[in-house]
Amino acid sequence: MELESDIRKGEHENNKADGIEDVGEVDNLTSRRVVRKFDLHIMPWLFGLWFFAALDRANIGNAQIENLSPALGLVGNDFNVCLIVFYVPYVLVALPSNWLVKHFGAGRYLPTLVIAWGIVDVCMGTVKTYHGLIVARIFLGLCEGGLIGGLVIYIAMFYQRHELALRISFFFCASPFSGFAGGLLATGLGQIEYGGYNSTSHLLCSKVAVVFANKDAEWPWIFFVEGAITILFGMAAFLVLPHTPGSCKFLSAEEKAVATKRMQQDSQGATIRQDIAEESFSWYWVRLALFNPNTLLLSVSNFLIITPIYSFSLFLPTIIRALGYQAVIAQLFTVPPNFVGFLFCVATSYASDKLRLRGVFMLAGNALAIIGYVMLLAGKSSAVQYAGTFFVAAGIYGMSPVSCIGKCETNLQLTPKIDFDGLVGEQSW
Repeated sequence: MELESDIRKGEHENNKADGIEDVGEVDNLTSRRVVRKFDLHIMPWLFGLWFFAALDRANIGNAQIENLSPALGLVGNDFNVCLIVFYVPYVLVALPSNWLVKHFGAGRYLPTLVIAWGIVDVCMGTVKTYHGLIVARIFLGLCEGGLIGGLVIYIAMFYQRHELALRISFFFCASPFSGFAGGLLATGLGQIEYGGYNSTSHLLCSKVAVVFANKDAEWPWIFFVEGAITILFGMAAFLVLPHTPGSCKFLSAEEKAVATKRMQQDSQGATIRQDIAEESFSWYWVRLALFNPNTLLLSVSNFLIITPIYSFSLFLPTIIRALGYQAVIAQLFTVPPNFVGFLFCVATSYASDKLRLRGVFMLAGNALAIIGYVMLLAGKSSAVQYAGTFFVAAGIYGMSPVSCIGKCETNLQLTPKIDFDGLVGEQSW
């Protein structure tokens, strides 16, 4: 109650300064029509943005079982270092990038990030040394770091608090779906023979690659094709996504007014001003975010949940390969666990929203993930260990959107409150 009083106080002060009167009730039929249009014209694009972010971040795991390490001469912990360096710029740019979303407009800024990391992904297919891969992964993290915070801020510009749950869950489901699609893509892309990229002849400068000279280097096409598709999607999103409800070309003048009033009426709304684009930065909300105990607790929770998600997506192909399966079979065997994770992600999001329960589903997800990890560690047969990957996928992907929903329901203002707890969650590595 004290927190809510502080927020209301801040809103009242801003409202008084701007000379804006509180808006009345909006027409329910028009409001529902506006929401349906947002769902149709915005949500599929947000799903795509997160899909390609997850795909391009984790496709190095698929490339690893297509002889990436021997081709580039990676030994010892070199591959793990290549994974870790991604998260250094990813974390550092998260907060300033969220402020840039406001400055440049999310409808242009977020697609620009997609295009940028798509270019980096394509370039990653051309690297010939360990240090080249390090540099490429750093730039990939630099480009992807601002996406998740920007997406949450962006969606909060269009939907009221009680509407956020299923919408955020929807684009979070893109993460396991990218693992499902990535396994299928990698299976086919690894078989492409064109331009000399199905042999290690151009990589024999590496002393370790010489040992594996008789093996095909099938991994470059994974980066080439997936990166190119990402670039095309980013270009399309750049032309389509609006900045704010007031700039939506698919809304009529009446619907734009209703969309603005809806956000003014909602306690978590993007702004209490007449135009979202007029919202200004205030250190009041920064202090409120930093010292809000709910934000801190949810940040720790997000940290603990994201860590196994990223680890699972990056190492699942290697785990399955270690069970004794060949590369093609291992790529295909990454598909079923990710698909199960996708189904659990959708199911728990829907049930959590309908039952208005968060903690129960997070605990259930933790239990499933623990069971899966025990099966992976203690299983005596490859069948038992592979079955464990299903439990892990169901658990970690099932609770991830529920955690983010709770975080967004606690963030009652668009300004830096969302940024700070999102930043902590991104420091999982």
